Amino acid sequence: MIRPRLNRPLALEVAERLPDGAGGFVDSWSALGTLWAEIRPGAGDERAQDFATLSRVSCRILVRAAPVGAPSRPRPEQRFRDGGRVWRILAVTESDATGAYLTCFAREEVAA
Repeated sequence: MIRPRLNRPLALEVAERLPDGAGGFVDSWSALGTLWAEIRPGAGDERAQDFATLSRVSCRILVRAAPVGAPSRPRPEQRFRDGGRVWRILAVTESDATGAYLTCFAREEVAA
């Protein structure tokens, strides 16, 4: 495996359900920390949805490995953020047999 270039700081965020004051809940995102990453873009597509066009790009985001259960280890349903850009994490696995890096399969969605 070619060693990845971890040259991009991404905030790892987790959703928290908070009461909305009217008997329901609202999702609020809070940062767990910053991970240095390499983003490898994949295929993209576009589709119409609710009076808008939604552009989606799948990608692989490589980060340093962390033990299972550690708060710094990304999990599905979390997301990465870089300013206004957001990648939703779909799955996470070790990148190679040494377990030095993790591959996060993610999707960036942008309303156009």
